Amino acid sequence: MAKLSVLIKKMADARVHNLMVAGNTGEFFTLTLDEVRDVHRTAIEAADGKSLVSAAVGRSLTEAKALARDAIAAGADAIMGHHPMDPFAGPSYQAKYFLELADASTVPVIAYVRSDGFSVQDFRDLALHPNIAGIKFASGNLMLLAEVIRATKDAPAIWVCGLAEGWAPAFYAMGARGFTSGLVNVFPDRSHAIHQALEKADYARARELIDGIASFEAMRTKYNNGANVTVVKEAIGMLGTDVGPVRTPGVETLNEAERSELRNIVERVKREMAEGI
Repeated sequence: MAKLSVLIKKMADARVHNLMVAGNTGEFFTLTLDEVRDVHRTAIEAADGKSLVSAAVGRSLTEAKALARDAIAAGADAIMGHHPMDPFAGPSYQAKYFLELADASTVPVIAYVRSDGFSVQDFRDLALHPNIAGIKFASGNLMLLAEVIRATKDAPAIWVCGLAEGWAPAFYAMGARGFTSGLVNVFPDRSHAIHQALEKADYARARELIDGIASFEAMRTKYNNGANVTVVKEAIGMLGTDVGPVRTPGVETLNEAERSELRNIVERVKREMAEGI
């Protein structure tokens, strides 16, 4: 966990608003439950109160509640429930999964919804739960997003772009706030700059900054998103911290051509940031 501690300290020192630990970029579904607990504890300790730490939990509802309970005991500020992955899940019962997790949690919960199969009423039930602070909406169905935001104007929960920087301007225009990021592990200052531009409704500046990392994000979508974490890990390695290969069934490593392309992107963004672009 020493390398994780170094990365978390770096992001906490960069004042990343909310460190999401054991999320999808953290390879949650390839970790054992004990490893997830180790990740939570290591990140909470390394952040040292400089950034909020949200502990991601999931799998069966019983396991998710147990992971949440242990993370809260270790000092987590919030819990994020992974979208319940089951080939025979009923959408309203997936929503119920989040509601029951929120009932059991003593800190705020973020519902990570990766499907547009939920009804508007399902989303409204989530947004109105007193312990659900936010809904991480990870679908490109912007018409549904607009509809559920309209339907939950009386709810305290916020809507967060769950599809990273490239989608964030469209989500902001619909009324969402904030975004999740894999890039933040590599270039936190670029993610901060995009966030600041969006908070000021400076969409031209946000687009300019996003254009500069579009090729990075495009690489992450290769192999049906199988390279999503691989690109992040190898970019971190290019900046001096070897974090090892991705676990199977993710794409373990990039090939030489892909690695060369990524190295050019990393060097360009690094140069742009040094020049204040």
